[in-house]
Amino acid sequence: MKILFITQKVDKNDAVLGFIHGWLLALSKQFAELQVICLERGEVNLPANVKIFSLGKESGRSRLKYISNFYRTAFGRQADYEAVFVHMNPEYVILGGLFWRFKGKKVVMWYNHTYGDWRAKLAMFLANILCHTSPYAFTAKTKKSVRMPAGIDTGIFQPTGVDKKKNSILYLGRISPIKDLGTLLEAVKILDQNSFPFVLDVYGEALVGDLGYLKQLQQKFESLIRAGKIDFFGSVANFKTPEIFSSHEVSVNLTPAGNYDKTVLETMACGSLPLVSSPAFKDALPTEFFFKEKDPVSLAETLKRVLFFDQDKKNSLAVDLRKYAVANHGLDKLVSAITKLYE
Repeated sequence: MKILFITQKVDKNDAVLGFIHGWLLALSKQFAELQVICLERGEVNLPANVKIFSLGKESGRSRLKYISNFYRTAFGRQADYEAVFVHMNPEYVILGGLFWRFKGKKVVMWYNHTYGDWRAKLAMFLANILCHTSPYAFTAKTKKSVRMPAGIDTGIFQPTGVDKKKNSILYLGRISPIKDLGTLLEAVKILDQNSFPFVLDVYGEALVGDLGYLKQLQQKFESLIRAGKIDFFGSVANFKTPEIFSSHEVSVNLTPAGNYDKTVLETMACGSLPLVSSPAFKDALPTEFFFKEKDPVSLAETLKRVLFFDQDKKNSLAVDLRKYAVANHGLDKLVSAITKLYE
């Protein structure tokens, strides 16, 4: 079968969406051809049966250009694909949904946000199948809904053998108010006030609109930064993160309730221990790993509790959590599940 795959960005070096490159590589082994439309194209290394068509964001922003390029590619190459997969962007289902329905092309939309506006609702109506990983996703619990594996490449995301830094804490992700890095910084300040040894490494960048938020945090916690207890490292390509996960004892994820951030699963696959507030992970993680959302005192207590585990317990938990990630969210499981959607 030939598939039209639509996504925001294809770039193996991207810090957030680099995993899409791995998805396409894996899917290329199951489908005869993949026609890929993306808003922006970066560095790719994909086989000949994967053809990438960028809407042109890398050469400048223009909504009219994007729409024109989308229609020219999606409609002009309609003979080159039999079905459609749209990842996280309901706008494309709205633009092409009626056409694809008329042509008899099955439309699968992957949408995992916990919220949705009129665009998400309209796209849900037009799509044939709705995919999600979080049981709290906006697209969950309809007759069209299918819960999917997260698609972690556990051949890449695995323990790298590096030594873990003692009492090391990791934050890896975009820096923005919704990601709530401030609560983590407040929590480690509490640890410092209680003379609990730690080091917090922050990997990620702020978008232009969030640079003020980042600067505010760095100013507020300047004393801990100067003392070497908090370090900011900027963004890193997704495929380079396994060594970072592997070198830290715990990784903290602060996304809001209901979110099913795949960073948590990548942490598990790399043999590190993830701490979360989202109840979406209640079936995947021990209760000791949870803290109250936006509560630095609760997070500080959770950090101390887990970091105080003896080494044998930490090792045992790491092994079990990797087994869970491989068995339930491996990339091979995702590819198999996507293939079945089109049978």
